[in-house]
Amino acid sequence: MTPVDYDERIPNNVHLASDRRLQRALEGWQPKFLDWWKTLGPALPTKDVYLRTAIAVGRDGWAHFAHVPMEEYRWGIFLAEPDPERTIAFGKHKGEPAWQEVPGEHRADLMRLIVVQGDTEPASVEQQRILGNTAPSIYDLRNLFQVNVEEGRHLWAMVYLLHAYFGREGREEAEQLLKRNSGDLDAPRILGAFNEETTDWLQFFMFTYFTDRDGKYQLGTLKESSFDPLARTCEFMLKEEAHHMFVGTTGVQRTVERTAELMVEHDTKDVFQHGAIDLDVIQKYLNFQYSVSMDLFGSEQSTNAGNYFTSGLKGRWHETRRKDDHELLNDTREMSYVEDGEIKTREVPALSALNLDLRNEYTADCQNGVRRWNQALEDAGLEERLTLPHEGFNRKVGVYAGHHVSPDGRVLTDEEWSQHEDEWLPTEEDRRKVAELMVPEYEYGKFAGWIAPPLTGINDQPVEFDYVHLAEEGLA
Repeated sequence: MTPVDYDERIPNNVHLASDRRLQRALEGWQPKFLDWWKTLGPALPTKDVYLRTAIAVGRDGWAHFAHVPMEEYRWGIFLAEPDPERTIAFGKHKGEPAWQEVPGEHRADLMRLIVVQGDTEPASVEQQRILGNTAPSIYDLRNLFQVNVEEGRHLWAMVYLLHAYFGREGREEAEQLLKRNSGDLDAPRILGAFNEETTDWLQFFMFTYFTDRDGKYQLGTLKESSFDPLARTCEFMLKEEAHHMFVGTTGVQRTVERTAELMVEHDTKDVFQHGAIDLDVIQKYLNFQYSVSMDLFGSEQSTNAGNYFTSGLKGRWHETRRKDDHELLNDTREMSYVEDGEIKTREVPALSALNLDLRNEYTADCQNGVRRWNQALEDAGLEERLTLPHEGFNRKVGVYAGHHVSPDGRVLTDEEWSQHEDEWLPTEEDRRKVAELMVPEYEYGKFAGWIAPPLTGINDQPVEFDYVHLAEEGLA
């Protein structure tokens, strides 16, 4: 691999200068990306931000920290290190050398996988555009911007693949990635969760915990791909995705800690009146974001998912650690479904239930954060606990679509659902009350009243460090 040359117009580690046609194509796309960033990227004007920038793919080089103007942040790494000995780990091509070029018979499917993944990256930036206006601290503002610039780099990584390996069609798809916008009625983002409005910082934390965690698992399956450039791209993206989930995990935890502190101090569950978020509203936000993120995994049974696996396009989470034959031709598993007002189970071919397999890995991972948040409640001496709702709750995709399931797993009638929906999902009133607390705090080391400070700062800096220099006079 070549080191990243940040003096290039498009910093890269893929020898871009040796392919003038590809370089010109990406240089033609770059101004459109910058226009998109100025128009739909972070709205709060900043002078510079304390950001980590990837300068090499090795263990010591991918996290360089410095104050950088947001518009000058450089997206430079497209691929992780190659493994010349890498072979395909699953499907009908198992044991063969990994593909360095796109096989003609898989061209359309591979491009679709890359486009769908690529579409989520700018979508989340668009959803989070105005959050800087209500940041609870400079520390949190910096974390928001770090997430934003890394989503921008992930977009660049996918666009590189489209340009480098899919010719004219790939270039056209790259254009469309900037023409669709989150929530746009005429040209929405491809996946539903990326058209939802991010109304406040609690939802942002839930998004980075639950929805970015879905991204982790989707990238994990693509990291196994027989198409080596895609696998190497996703391998590096996973390093950055970990920070996004850290923001969500600790953000929700600090929100819960502050709520618990005020519940104990005032001996009440109604802490809105004391400037924090009620625990039952935190639970509603959790219910919502978890359920819309579950839909991102698609239908429990999917012929496409089975075909992708058999063809070698998309593996399973930690494929090489699995103890089976990595072909699944004769394997089965159990799947839940709704029939006659009850949740039942049946045996289905494992090859058709790969989305369910991945979703179950995701759910087990999600439980870890909930346990951590509940530890904060226990440490405060409270009996209340947060919980993940049942897998069928508030689902619009798969076997539960068209059915109503309560958070504790009971199948409900339409009437029963309508009677209790406001108890389980955020209402307009809930969001209004949360929004009223979203007052920005731009003084270094200070935090809004609804969230606790973090225990440590970023990159061994103190919590009160000047992570962001705002552009407007009097605020910087």
